[in-house]
Amino acid sequence: MSNITKPDYSNKKYWYKLPEITKEVDTFYVYATEYILSSFDEGSDDYADFDNEEMLQGVVIECEDHATTFQDSTNLFVPYYRQAGLRYAGEIREKTGNADAAFLGMPYDDITAALDYYFENCNGGRPFIISGHSQGSSMVLLLLSKYFKEHPDYLKRMVAAYAIGYSVTKEYLAANPHLKFATGETDTGVIVAWNTEGPKNIAENANNIVVLPNTMSINPLNWKLDETYAPVSENKGSLIRNAETGEVKIGDMGADAQINLARGVVVTNAKVVPFPEEAAEIAASFFGPDGRHDNDYTYFYNNIKENVAKRVAAFLSGK
Repeated sequence: MSNITKPDYSNKKYWYKLPEITKEVDTFYVYATEYILSSFDEGSDDYADFDNEEMLQGVVIECEDHATTFQDSTNLFVPYYRQAGLRYAGEIREKTGNADAAFLGMPYDDITAALDYYFENCNGGRPFIISGHSQGSSMVLLLLSKYFKEHPDYLKRMVAAYAIGYSVTKEYLAANPHLKFATGETDTGVIVAWNTEGPKNIAENANNIVVLPNTMSINPLNWKLDETYAPVSENKGSLIRNAETGEVKIGDMGADAQINLARGVVVTNAKVVPFPEEAAEIAASFFGPDGRHDNDYTYFYNNIKENVAKRVAAFLSGK
């Protein structure tokens, strides 16, 4: 690992995206675990350094698949940070019951340094969204419970926090009374979150590293908290990536959505996007035999884009 104690985020090399300011609202996006396969190599570090090739390549794809849902409505900021590898996150969860302890320390310190720089030099007092996926969403939840509790003036300007692909538990909300979970499609200052699974995970009560007991989800098609079924006809378009060319397009993946309250997840019958052979076994061991973790955003891509626009409009209108 590098000897950098804390990266200097005034240096553009520590940012994947530093945008031109053209919108009234910003998004600060924290990417998911991209240090995956190589984290299982013998002698691999627990954390990815800034020059980790697997992480750097993964960030490009993830930001196209996920973070672009915020780009039409907001100025998109994406910092690089030294993240925990999937192997290490799994080891910590085995020991403690969740992976949060793997993300505290260096990853959290990097992101808080990036946030400090962003608020002091880039934000200009604008409203903002904070968002992420997986490890990035765990980081968002840690920030909401710690960093934003210490900076309530910032929290007042938060349009919403999209903590997709990690668990917002009832215990977390009880311990953080300054936070609230979304109740519909236009409320603001709220946490928007879900974990997506296929029917087999439900039937087998499968182990899924991102699904904790007493977690909550909002349905990304009808924005309800109950088990009201949202058919494919309510899906406005999924993002589909061509595995051979890397090109993306909007299409129909058959992605319906229904919350399973007992497990706290969104269940879909969408088409399965197969993992590369070398990753399939790892994915099943971490997310279950029918985990749809990689598609938390892509299955519901256009609905998320529309929802971001609606929450931004509601915040700006003072509703």
